[in-house]
Amino acid sequence: MSREDLLAALEAVHRIGRTAAHGWVLDAHAVELRSALAGPTRLDLVEWGDREMRAELSALEGRPVRQAVRLSRHGRDVLAYARRRPRPQSDRPVPGPGLRLVELKPSQMSALRTYLGLAGHLHEPPAEGLAEQVNGAVFHREDNRWRLLLTQRQMESAAYGYWLHRVATSAAEANAFGREYGVTYRPGDRERRAAAALPGARRASPHAP
Repeated sequence: MSREDLLAALEAVHRIGRTAAHGWVLDAHAVELRSALAGPTRLDLVEWGDREMRAELSALEGRPVRQAVRLSRHGRDVLAYARRRPRPQSDRPVPGPGLRLVELKPSQMSALRTYLGLAGHLHEPPAEGLAEQVNGAVFHREDNRWRLLLTQRQMESAAYGYWLHRVATSAAEANAFGREYGVTYRPGDRERRAAAALPGARRASPHAP
């Protein structure tokens, strides 16, 4: 059984089971899926209802239930992992409104993942959605680059992560990001922008008293 077929079978169990309040795929649907679930059954990715469980389901359904199957905890984890894995290399991200295609070297992606891994311990946490974009990044072996789509806010957040990396480890990743995308972080930048946006803020005139 191919990996694609196995995942497709798990998706089918999840899709059908989630429409039922009890989460089980019953009778005709279960029988239809049985041959496709031989591999997942051997790997303990699905569980078949025993006599006691079928009796409980029969009471819930108000009719006899003879077959019942659902994803096991391992199956749910495999499906969750599969949905988050990098997309195929042929899948090139296409920027939409407000998004920019960013190509990162492996060392840059590693530094960004370190930053994301510290999210719960930082006073300046990563921007919303940055982790999802990193998890969905596409790796192109030919160019040795990770490709992902980021908003301006997410790029500024990444620049902050590279600044942390610069101070603690290496400046190469921050320098490359700033050079290629014109986004860098300098302490005090955010405060200066906020002050400039205040009502009545203006540049100091050389003729001002």
